[in-house]
Amino acid sequence: MIGHIHISPEELEEVVHLIRRQYGYDFSDYARASLQRRVLRCMQKANCQTVYELKYQLTNDPRFFAWFIESLTVNVTEMFRDPVFYKELRMNVLPKLASYPTIKIWHAGCSTGEEVFSMAILLHEAGLLDRARLYATDLNPANLERARQGIVPLQYMKDYTANYIQSGGLSDFSSYYTARYEHAIIRKEFRKNLVFATHNLATDQAFNEFQLICCRNVLIYFNRHLQNRVMTLFGNSLAPLGYLALGMKESLLFAEARQQFEVVNPAVRIYRSKT
Repeated sequence: MIGHIHISPEELEEVVHLIRRQYGYDFSDYARASLQRRVLRCMQKANCQTVYELKYQLTNDPRFFAWFIESLTVNVTEMFRDPVFYKELRMNVLPKLASYPTIKIWHAGCSTGEEVFSMAILLHEAGLLDRARLYATDLNPANLERARQGIVPLQYMKDYTANYIQSGGLSDFSSYYTARYEHAIIRKEFRKNLVFATHNLATDQAFNEFQLICCRNVLIYFNRHLQNRVMTLFGNSLAPLGYLALGMKESLLFAEARQQFEVVNPAVRIYRSKT
């Protein structure tokens, strides 16, 4: 409950069903407590006092639906988030990937692109960007459009610079972007090998074979059933001995597919396919 706006578990299921039936987005296996909070927040922002109003708007106004999906799927993201993770990539993972003639990396649930931009910078500094292909996917088309344009809010760049330095970065971080009004634009040469595409982890299949998959701070929004589905999808998408990176609060410990992976660094949630 937020203020006096309320949505019951039954009403939440009605909303999930409506979205799946009318638009094909499937939130059936999203963790209910988190999903309920997000729906309530959307209702409050849109001044929908009842679930009936919400369903009416979702059914009859495509622009409202687009806004609703954008609000519902927004993920907290930042460049070089958890610098120790990027330091591990820099020191121990990328040198292994350097042996491949082509390096394919998938950022699943990429949000507005900050993490894939960070990866591009790491690859550039390791001399690997020219032979790397980075696939960044998300459910939310608005996120992807912003990511395609390389737009990052300028107000966060001081924090991102600190993250970058803590991750072992030695260059002048400001050389990677140009400031324009209230935005930083990641320079084109660091976006040239990035491919952005819509992909729904809840319903879509494997689409390539990757040496590294990063899916950080996405699984925490899924229930156990969907987490298992996604882990199987990642297992099917990894090249032999490929790496999988999860968020700091996520783990393979309870996943059905855990036997397929060995732990590379438990502190930063990096795993490697056994086969």
